[in-house]
Order: sequence, then structure tokens, then C-alpha cells
Amino acid sequence: MPLDDSFLDRLTARLLLLPPALPAAESLTPDWAPTRPFDRPPVPAAVLIALVRRPEGFTVLYTERSPDLRAHSGQVAFPGGKVDAQDVDVAAAALREAFEEVGMLAGEARVIGFMPTYFTGTNYLITPVVALVEPSGPFVPNPGEVHSVFEVPLHRILAPESYGEFRIKRDGREHRTWQIDHDGHRIWGITANITRQFRDIAMREVAL
Repeated sequence: MPLDDSFLDRLTARLLLLPPALPAAESLTPDWAPTRPFDRPPVPAAVLIALVRRPEGFTVLYTERSPDLRAHSGQVAFPGGKVDAQDVDVAAAALREAFEEVGMLAGEARVIGFMPTYFTGTNYLITPVVALVEPSGPFVPNPGEVHSVFEVPLHRILAPESYGEFRIKRDGREHRTWQIDHDGHRIWGITANITRQFRDIAMREVAL
């Protein structure tokens, strides 16, 4: 599949046109089961899958979280976070977070669609927002949240051989996720799983 504007057209046609309705909590199955049932409703969140147009082709933007953060410190993530009360929708939340984390200007991003929600074992209900980004300058990490920023060529994201398996033990139980290694960065867990879902949608190996 050539990674040009015709690819974007095909991808856009395969994504959800509008943000998906948040499913009822009782119908959700988390990506891993915590030892104790959740005692509060899921927290709505959004992440931005930014397809960055570069002279050499499209890339996908990732961040390495600050080692000083309490949750998921040092891990690779998409820009994103909780949906705040002032956010118009999940797209606005994802773009706001991208600006706060790496200085991405909302005017340089065009949302082309949405993916189905992803429910985490930490009780977050994440909506992935896909956008085409044409930046006028470099992305600058906010040191309070982000340690570094890097981009993975889109053709690597779409290649099935880029994906391995990551295993981790929680409370004595083994959990498995997808894993992508790129230029010294290890992408695993929620971010790798959402990346793989994006890849499968883009390659039309799953239906929405």
C-alpha cells in the first residue's frame, strides 16, 4: 500500500467519522483484569495518533513520559490524557494534551477520524483520535510531563513483522501485550495495543 494522499483517503474511509458513544460500564472488559473490581465509573480519556507529514514520508508521533511522573513513568505513550470538563469532545481533549505535552498547534492538525474506545485495567476509557499533522516547527517536550519525543515511520507501524510480544507479571499473573522496538525505544502495553489496532484498521484486517 503506497503511503501517499490516496492512503490517507482510504484510511479516513475506514475510521469512525464521529467519536464513538461511550459504552456502559457493565459491558466493558479491560485489557487486563485488576485484582479488585473498580469502585468508580471509567475515566474518559483521549490519545492522539498523529500522522506527521515529513519530506521522507509519514511518521507516527510518540512521547517518552517523564521519569518523575507517578503513573507510567518513563513509558512510551501517545500524546493524550483525561477529557476535561472544558473540552468540547475527545478530539479537543487530544489536541489540547498534544499542545501541553509537545507544543503541537491545533491549527496544524486535521482530525480525520476516530477508533473504537479502549478500556484499560487502570479504569480509563480511551478514545484514539487520528489526525494528519503538518508541523511548522519542531515538537518540544514539556519537561514536567515528557522526557523526549520521537517519531516512527508509518511504514514500520504498518508492517506486521514490526510487532513482537511483551510479557509482564502483575500480582503473580502474566499479562501479554504487543511490543514494538524502534531506535532504542520500546513501545508496549496500552500504546502498543492501540498502535496495533490502528495498523489492523489501516490495513483493513479488522472491521469497525
